Amino acid sequence: MRVLALTTYPVEAACTRFRVQQLVGPLGRLGVHLEVRPLLSAAAFGDLYRPGAIGRKALRLGAAHLRRLGVVIDARQADVVFLQREAAFLGPPVVEVLLEAVGRRPIVLDLDDATWISYDSPTYGRMSRLLKWPGKADWLIDHAALVTCGSHAIADHVKARGGTARLVPTVVDTNVFRPGLKSNTDGPPIVGWIGTHSTFPYLAQISSALAAAAETTDFRLLVVGAGDGVMRVDGIDVEQRPWTLEHEVADFRSLDVGLYPLIDNEWARGKSGFKAIQYLACGLPFVVSPIGATCDIGVPGVTHLEARTSAEWAEAVQRLVTDPTLRAAMGAAGRAHALERYSVPLVAGVIAEALRSVA
Repeated sequence: MRVLALTTYPVEAACTRFRVQQLVGPLGRLGVHLEVRPLLSAAAFGDLYRPGAIGRKALRLGAAHLRRLGVVIDARQADVVFLQREAAFLGPPVVEVLLEAVGRRPIVLDLDDATWISYDSPTYGRMSRLLKWPGKADWLIDHAALVTCGSHAIADHVKARGGTARLVPTVVDTNVFRPGLKSNTDGPPIVGWIGTHSTFPYLAQISSALAAAAETTDFRLLVVGAGDGVMRVDGIDVEQRPWTLEHEVADFRSLDVGLYPLIDNEWARGKSGFKAIQYLACGLPFVVSPIGATCDIGVPGVTHLEARTSAEWAEAVQRLVTDPTLRAAMGAAGRAHALERYSVPLVAGVIAEALRSVA
């Protein structure tokens, strides 16, 4: 069976709940031949979130959207179109309408976030809302033969619209995301957060809790991928780095404790908990806001700690920073949990079955 996979993210992107490219080999061994077509290269995608050069960005993005129309003809050679979020960033679902009218192949839509909710981009503000097409995500849900969902909240929304939903776990390559030797054995523990410019506000809202934890414990704070966001916390040595694919795994391995704060709103409740699974796979104990999918990932008190209030965040960070035995036990339990539930071969089988069911 041949499947054409369309994603707006580059194949190397970390911001999707599973990189489609890593499914090519496992799906191929199951008789599903996956051809991945990203909208943008890694360089072009990264350029979108750098300041300045608006004209160059607009031309590059416009050209990419025009080239995207070519997949409509290619889709006729496939059995199924596997669509990750959407075929193009901007405007109405033109490519998807043409895929339905001309390509005439069933679409399996994968959603890792509550994309039907409008929000203002931290980079482009309200302009991003104007460039997006209202109702596009729901149109895609309504016209997909099947929607693979990263959380129960997404599945519930799909079912409420009369669509067919299938819960598919978020995964990482556990051969790549795995525990490593710590390089900071002589210094204070490193507490860290690895995310994107859009999720940095979640981290910023626990800054007072981290300051409270630092009053009685000694640790460093590593922040990776915050974009233009600046993290300053009284009493803590904070290091900030840009996210890069080359250093992503090393950044995770450099941590002693991971942070995964969320804000309780509809968008956060729809998220798929990707960061939690990365922490588990790397054998990292972490503190998480129990919101949405994070309630179902790992075992609280065994693989990680939960925190709802500022006081609970401070207490949980203090507990993990001061107890290396607990960190080691939770890390080992988390790694075992990831191998059992969130490996690529596991989800490849689930996706292969989903694709065959509509072909």
